[in-house]
Amino acid sequence: MTELEKCIAGEYYNCHDQIFLDFKNNARKLLKQYNALEYNQKEQKTEILKQLLGKTGENVSVGLPFICDYGRNIYIGNNVSINMNCTFVDCNKITIGDNVLVASNVQLYTSAHPVELSERLTPGFTPGSSEYFCRTYALPITIGSGCWIGGGVIILPGVTIGDGSVIGAGSVVNKDIPANSLAAGNPCRIIRNINQ
Repeated sequence: MTELEKCIAGEYYNCHDQIFLDFKNNARKLLKQYNALEYNQKEQKTEILKQLLGKTGENVSVGLPFICDYGRNIYIGNNVSINMNCTFVDCNKITIGDNVLVASNVQLYTSAHPVELSERLTPGFTPGSSEYFCRTYALPITIGSGCWIGGGVIILPGVTIGDGSVIGAGSVVNKDIPANSLAAGNPCRIIRNINQ
């Protein structure tokens, strides 16, 4: 199994494998161009997003600055507004449905490291070696259609947010949120059902 296949499967993988470095370098070049554009340069923004992202729907707006790891693992539907200063660590797939609002300073993290130190350290690692010292895994994030993700929200690896849900500002979402829920807090909890 290649490092890329391990990553997609959510297994431990070498995030410094050449294929990932190539993906990052390509994304950095496109992000540098994108983040240098003026606010009203919509056509140029759309063209770069089509090169950078895995999929971009119609009527997509991504505010500046925008930061991502690879770009190629981000799939965005139609009528999506992503406000300024968002960070998408797309080591695994990030899927955003239609008619979604993502406020400023939202962070989506698909990658993580084991909690236990004995599992986190790369087996056989020795100081001074050229190997990366810790293990990494990545799990997909899905944001359903009709969602609103409030300012400063952090969404952790493997989380799915159901259609029509609203996540309150400053929340840390570490578990799935069902459809049509208003949820907030750290950790994020369901407050009530909406869209009834």
